[in-house]
Amino acid sequence: MKLADVLILSLSLALIIIGIHQSMTVGIEYSYSIFMFAVALLFWFQYRRMKNPPPTDIPEKMKKKKRKH
Repeated sequence: MKLADVLILSLSLALIIIGIHQSMTVGIEYSYSIFMFAVALLFWFQYRRMKNPPPTDIPEKMKKKKRKH
């Protein structure tokens, strides 16, 4: 994961925690926008991951060699 992905995921997790705290103290109607912003960040994180998938190439020295029987 890149640094930007880590920051987006961390910020969305922090917003979810803040939203839970706000919903317990003042009510869900006041924390709704915080939750929606956290969900938007999660969608953005997923979009970035699908746009740039991790490399699946295995280096030659890590590939298993075929055995001849």
